[in-house]
Amino acid sequence: MRLLIVSVGTKLPAWASDAFDEYAKRMPREARVELVEIKPASRTEGKPVETVMEIEAERIAGALPAGCEIIALDERGKNPSTVELTELLKGWLGGGRDVAFVIGGADGLHPSIKNKANRLLSLSRMTLPHGLARVLLAEQLYRAVSLLKGHPYHRA
Repeated sequence: MRLLIVSVGTKLPAWASDAFDEYAKRMPREARVELVEIKPASRTEGKPVETVMEIEAERIAGALPAGCEIIALDERGKNPSTVELTELLKGWLGGGRDVAFVIGGADGLHPSIKNKANRLLSLSRMTLPHGLARVLLAEQLYRAVSLLKGHPYHRA
C-alpha cells in the first residue's frame, strides 16, 4: 500500500522539499509516502480560472492509480484530529488500497476531483502555502503511523 500525495506544483522552496523528504523517509515500508507532482496549468495566457482548474483536474486524474482511495484536501472538508486521522489511516492500511491525498493548485481543486473523492479532508481552515501543506500532511501521516505502532514520537 502506498500513501500518495498528489500535489499541483513543481517548484517549491528547498526547506519544504527537505522537510517533506525527512518525514517520507521515516515512514515504514507498509505505509510509504510518495510525492506525485502535477505541473500547474499556465496562467499567463489569459485562460479563465475554470479552464485552468479543468486542465489541472485532467492531470490529477491521469496521475491517480486505478482503484485508489481518493482524499481531496479542501478547506471545507472535515478537519480531523491526529487521533481521528490515525483511525482513518488504520482503516486504509487494513483495506490494502493505495490512498491518494490530492492538493490542488493556486485556485483549488476542480469540482470533478472533489466529486470523485471518497473523502474531503482539511488540514486547516486557513489557507496554507502548498509546500507547507505537503509538509504538514507528511508529518501528520508519520505521527499517525507512530501512534499505530506505539512509538513515542506522538505525545498527546
